[in-house]
Amino acid sequence: MSDPISDTFAQQLRQRRADLIAQIREQRGGKVGRAQTTTDPHDEQSGDWTQLNVQRDVELALGERGAAELTAIDSALERVASGDYGLCIDCGVEIPTARLHANPIALRCLGCQDQSEHARGLPAHPSL
Repeated sequence: MSDPISDTFAQQLRQRRADLIAQIREQRGGKVGRAQTTTDPHDEQSGDWTQLNVQRDVELALGERGAAELTAIDSALERVASGDYGLCIDCGVEIPTARLHANPIALRCLGCQDQSEHARGLPAHPSL
């Protein structure tokens, strides 16, 4: 992939990373950390244990998803720095630019992605 194109994606990745960090900070908004959240006692006065459990579970899931996305973004930025960004990690073929625009953290070309998902028993998905 040419340097100007890689630079464009790197800029998008850095912006998404900054946005995601801001979003995570906003979600936490001074609240206790993930480990503390799982051990904090419920608010016994509210009596709505189900609502508290659901809210805690959603917050934890969002935090885990955000952390996983940050890891994927950092990995993509490392591939930009090494010159490997945009190349399939399985077969080495250049990943189509349209796919990278749709999913800038893509690791594989469509063929290898389909094979990877099939091997894990995931259903087929529309191309991109």
